[in-house]
Amino acid sequence: MPNEVRLQDLRSAAAIVGIGETAYRDDYALVRAGTPRTDAYGYAAAALRGALDDAGLRTSDIDGLIAGPALASERLGEVLGINPRWADQADAANAVAKAAQVIHAGLAETVALVYGNDQRAVGTRYGGPGAMGTERHLAYSYFAPWGLTSQGALYALMANRYMAETGLTGEQLGAFVASQRAFAQMNPNAIMTKPLSVDDYLQSREICTPLRLFDYCLINDGGVALIVTSAERASDFPAPPVYINALARSDMNSGATTLEPRLLHYYHPAHREAARQAYAMADLGPGDIDSVQIYDSFSIHIPVALEGFGFCDEGAAGLLAESGATAPGGSLPVNTSGGHLSESYMQGWNHQVEAVRQVRGQAGTRQVPNTRNVQYISDVAGKVMTIIYGKEPR
Repeated sequence: MPNEVRLQDLRSAAAIVGIGETAYRDDYALVRAGTPRTDAYGYAAAALRGALDDAGLRTSDIDGLIAGPALASERLGEVLGINPRWADQADAANAVAKAAQVIHAGLAETVALVYGNDQRAVGTRYGGPGAMGTERHLAYSYFAPWGLTSQGALYALMANRYMAETGLTGEQLGAFVASQRAFAQMNPNAIMTKPLSVDDYLQSREICTPLRLFDYCLINDGGVALIVTSAERASDFPAPPVYINALARSDMNSGATTLEPRLLHYYHPAHREAARQAYAMADLGPGDIDSVQIYDSFSIHIPVALEGFGFCDEGAAGLLAESGATAPGGSLPVNTSGGHLSESYMQGWNHQVEAVRQVRGQAGTRQVPNTRNVQYISDVAGKVMTIIYGKEPR
């Protein structure tokens, strides 16, 4: 069991004071034309420059560095001109958690979290022969001899079972997809902004039944950066600080190589445990969250996570989407930038930027009114992570 007394010491100990991201839409067009402007490290450098400008800092002010996979922290430091006293590598949610821990422990004062990816330009493969991850024995690679390395096939298996058990319909899943596209239409940096109705969704081609074209995330190039510092220093920066008010994680490793946690349990046991930790840490509940950012490599992540974290009863997420609650103007806006399905696939990193923008009140026409608390949820590779960002320290 986690030590909840010690976890309370991390509550509001750190804040995000700078954000940066690249021009997803413009770079998508350049890559499609065969003229990418840079590589993964170049995108990372451009994103960091934006975050430093946002925070009013120079590279010499950074004493901690976390590189997003698959960047190497040593090489990234060289490229960026940063010689940190502490460096590491982590995915988006774990990077935020590590930064808060490192700052609280006194190992660093100001940490840059930097991610870059040129996955479309270099033809990264997430499925099929030679799929990325087979050399590292990711869970799905154990099924390579039988041809099941496709992430789409894995999530289609889960979606079929989930829809059979809960009654979630194709129309309801399409409502989640359409609501994210509606948010993307209000985001000038989103890649996919063509209007998309539920009927359009239902008429799109099936890729792996029941998942359709628009259930799959984008594959594009780009970079994201965040600057995290101590709560004591947070008010010294130009932009309003966004406090990291809760962090929680719960893993499901037993049976992971048979895909059991995802296919049979939908990660719900880990969802519930992470929810319990996070809401206790922040002294909040699902009803206090103004918008939710959910890792959405596939659309089916969204209803499953909403139910697992208690935003609705199990089996009721489809009705939530059907009612318009997750769409612009709804009571529980989800993936307000357009998410991975319509804005950009930055493997959870762009969700952090959107969470910060919403808390700051800087999301333009897609801004959720009176936002005070935004929650991020990720459930991939046997790990459920959640972060609650807030306007004020808790």
